[in-house]
Amino acid sequence: MLGLKLPTDPRWVNIVEKNIEEILTDHAFCEQKATSTAISLIVSFPEYTELVQEMVKLVKEEISHFQMVHDRILERGLVLGRDRKDDYVIQLLKFFPKGGSRTTQLVHRLLYAALIEARSCERFRLLSKKLEDKELREFYKKLMVSEANHYTMFLNFARKYGDRTEVDKKWQDLLTYEAEIMKNLGTKETVHG
Repeated sequence: MLGLKLPTDPRWVNIVEKNIEEILTDHAFCEQKATSTAISLIVSFPEYTELVQEMVKLVKEEISHFQMVHDRILERGLVLGRDRKDDYVIQLLKFFPKGGSRTTQLVHRLLYAALIEARSCERFRLLSKKLEDKELREFYKKLMVSEANHYTMFLNFARKYGDRTEVDKKWQDLLTYEAEIMKNLGTKETVHG
């Protein structure tokens, strides 16, 4: 369903389980960044009314996810750690050339967002099936569904605002590029790393 060309090695969950604090901190900041992305799309493309309306809903949902992750951190007697760079996103954002029309820029941003949500969904699915901690398994199962909905929403908006054939080609090319990035990741207890 997600179309990812390189699935995460299930052994990644073993890395996560050795340091739950790290994955929770990274996950919290991923939710915060998703909130910021939605706000940025509103600020950058206010004339796309339907997109703005959906991004307002997404801001509320993503910040509530941040709160849910933060609550789990506190329940475990931990403190939210500091944000760190996301090598996955840094590499991903190099794919499309800068510039182009406003529509092209919007489509590229929507495709990036769709792919980040798709990979998050795939990772949350693994966590929901393989984590030893039952409470966290259930938590990630619920979030997996949200991420899948976000992925399809962003991809559908890209297809709506851009030429469908061109968008689908860019999507496939981006998926291929992302698979290459993933070959060098999966060794850290982070959502994408």
